[in-house]
Amino acid sequence: MSKPPSAFDALMSGARAAAAAKKKKSEQSQQPTASSPKKRKPPSFTPPTQTSTLNPNDPKPSETVPTPPIDPPKQEPEKEGPPPTKTRHVASSSSFLQELRERVPQLKAKPQKFEPSSVASWEKGTPVPFSLLALALDMISKESGRIASTDIACNLMKTVIYSTPEDLLPLMYLLGKKVAPAHEGVEMGIGESSIVKALAEATGRTESKIKKLYQEVGDLGLVAKACRSSQSMMRKPEPLTIRKVFNTFRDIAKESGKASQEKKKNHIKKLVVAATDCEPQYLIGLLQGKLRIGMAENTLLAALAQAAVYTEEHSKPPADIKSPVEEAVKIVKQAYSVAPVYDKIVSALLTHGVWKLPSTCNFTPGIPVGPMLSKPTKGFSEILNTVKDVEFTCEYKYDGERAQIHYMENGSVEIYSRNAERNTGKYPDVVAAISR
Repeated sequence: MSKPPSAFDALMSGARAAAAAKKKKSEQSQQPTASSPKKRKPPSFTPPTQTSTLNPNDPKPSETVPTPPIDPPKQEPEKEGPPPTKTRHVASSSSFLQELRERVPQLKAKPQKFEPSSVASWEKGTPVPFSLLALALDMISKESGRIASTDIACNLMKTVIYSTPEDLLPLMYLLGKKVAPAHEGVEMGIGESSIVKALAEATGRTESKIKKLYQEVGDLGLVAKACRSSQSMMRKPEPLTIRKVFNTFRDIAKESGKASQEKKKNHIKKLVVAATDCEPQYLIGLLQGKLRIGMAENTLLAALAQAAVYTEEHSKPPADIKSPVEEAVKIVKQAYSVAPVYDKIVSALLTHGVWKLPSTCNFTPGIPVGPMLSKPTKGFSEILNTVKDVEFTCEYKYDGERAQIHYMENGSVEIYSRNAERNTGKYPDVVAAISR
């Protein structure tokens, strides 16, 4: 006699039956899926199917199949187009710089023997590359003698006059570490903190890293050069030119009001990103007004005078002048002391020549004259040795401020300090007295 099933056996039997029914149901639901690959293909080949349906008696249906409206593989060459263009741009820029580096040492030649076309590797009339100025400054920084530095600066100016004369004025302002004449009171107003921030953003470093390198090296220009030399770029901006750098400096000086420091920083960042080779070093040096190449303004004026003599096309030196170069240097320095404005000096040189400079650059109301500054001495014996066998006059030195008073053609009065700073507002009583 068989034993009746227990409750557990009945429960397990029910569970097995339910599992078997579920498995059978899932197998039935998967049967269409097994045959579905053949049914899923036609949607991806819709054009051929439609062609055979619309033209059942066409004897050449296969000719229409391999010509879909859009052929994806043909789009790939279009995507690969831009990278070669960028590569060619970078390669051409680097090759130009390499060629210029090979030519620049010729700036050391004596000015009377130097041929500007031997250095000017760009098309005449186009903006002069800033790399020429940077490489020339790098050469001057390695010279210890004033004559050698003057020769390099002179040949640099000769090259600019030969290639693009209109770039001579921006070049003079950059070499003189100025953006405008002193009496206009235009300054860039950039602190080290703004330059550090701009360098950090332009080179992908942190500000703390830039500051640490600055402490180690002691020159932000060298820090900029080191950071840019180790930075790679997929697409390089347009090369810097002397004109563009100077105009950007002027834009920086004009920024004022709210967020002016942020705008100045962005101007600097764009210049640093576009700078290559030794350009970042001297770009930052010009922004700081610290080129550290040992070239004073008198050396700059002497180089300009020599460049004018050797490229003179307007007139020849007077017959009684035995040393044209020395006489030209005196003329340029005298003209600059009377009218210390590069705009007037350069324009007169390019238009009328150096020998007519005394008549074209005269005293002008509103342009302060360069003062004769006193030189400190250690004692009376040094003075007597300097002016030996010459009559001289002594006067007491009073405490106070030296000033120039200019009475303008419109009846207004301007007062300038010995450093050509406009101090009219400081002396209203003097202005009122002169006006009467």
